[in-house]
Amino acid sequence: MIIIYCIAAYLLGAIPTGYIIAKAVKGVDIRACGSGNPGATNVYRTLGPAAGITTFVLDVMKGFLPVFFAVKYFSSAPAVFWILAGVCAIAGHIWTVFLNFRGGKGVATAAGVFFALLPLGTLFALILFLIALFITRYVSAGSIAAAVFLPVYSLLSRAPVITTLFAALTGIVIIIKHKTNIQRLIGGTENKFGVKINE
Repeated sequence: MIIIYCIAAYLLGAIPTGYIIAKAVKGVDIRACGSGNPGATNVYRTLGPAAGITTFVLDVMKGFLPVFFAVKYFSSAPAVFWILAGVCAIAGHIWTVFLNFRGGKGVATAAGVFFALLPLGTLFALILFLIALFITRYVSAGSIAAAVFLPVYSLLSRAPVITTLFAALTGIVIIIKHKTNIQRLIGGTENKFGVKINE
């Protein structure tokens, strides 16, 4: 049962929402537009706010739903099962089987996962993301700030050790996925939010 649930969580996370929305709205392959990333930021830059926000919300739900239902309907299961469901959803988004295992950077889906596991901490991380975005106008800066903040919050709030470790590992993966963004931030060539140029 656990294996089947985790496969379902992966497949849900793997649904390429940005790709589907870009095809439906404008008939384009989002991987051939802007940065080539099928995530919400590139959809926003390429197709506008409505498509970008829709992609973001759906990507969040891909992470939230499998963990929420795991906690709700398998409350007696070990916490590691809930986290495993989150791992599978995030992995599905980043390495989607539907796009040759090349998906987004995992930020929105990870946010959904942690909204189910650490709702208050994730809310604070979202606020930090928005503050960093407002100040710098760099989505990557906000994403990295949130990725660093959440495991710190989890540790300080005395969340279960496994949750803190999961938050830390997820943060590391997100930072690694932003490697090129970090290089551009250092070099001063990173694109600002809302500018329709390569990420």
